[in-house]
Amino acid sequence: MEKIRCGWCEKDDLYRKYHDEEWGRPVYDDETIFDFLILESFQAGLSWYTILSKRENFRKAFDHFDYKKVAAYSDKKIEELMNNPGIIRNRLKILSAVTNAQKFIEVQKEFGSFSNYIWGFIGGKPMDNNPEKLSDVPTTTEISDLISKELKKRGFKFVGSTVIYAHMQATGMVNDHIKECFTRKK
Repeated sequence: MEKIRCGWCEKDDLYRKYHDEEWGRPVYDDETIFDFLILESFQAGLSWYTILSKRENFRKAFDHFDYKKVAAYSDKKIEELMNNPGIIRNRLKILSAVTNAQKFIEVQKEFGSFSNYIWGFIGGKPMDNNPEKLSDVPTTTEISDLISKELKKRGFKFVGSTVIYAHMQATGMVNDHIKECFTRKK
């Protein structure tokens, strides 16, 4: 019997693996949350598939998403990233990764962890939209609007509501797997 999945992931095995093993699963560790924050911010204006297919290149280029290292990137490192054909070479997005790492650390100091801060917006437990079909899945919500606004106030970049909602989905803050998806039965 074939597995029923959310329709967006049927492009290829890379997408299916991401859907089956990561998307919508709650993530509470700061390292993975930062990983997705960087990837989602690079996705702005692009497809998630583009980012996912370059994910390993991003990991290598950005020191395995070590936010302490990213926060301290020099101009030389930024130029190195700008010349890296394996990633999205957008100067504003690269600079935003550095800024976001610095702001990420500030939030950690204030809240004990970034996870405490971000999950605090929804009471620490995943929300479940329980969508019947893909068209029922929103691209933004009032909560993603609020988180986006608050992150921007703190100086984060490339964190619009759509990016934040995608981040919430990726890190399992919200479960948008369709009702028939096999992952709901796990």
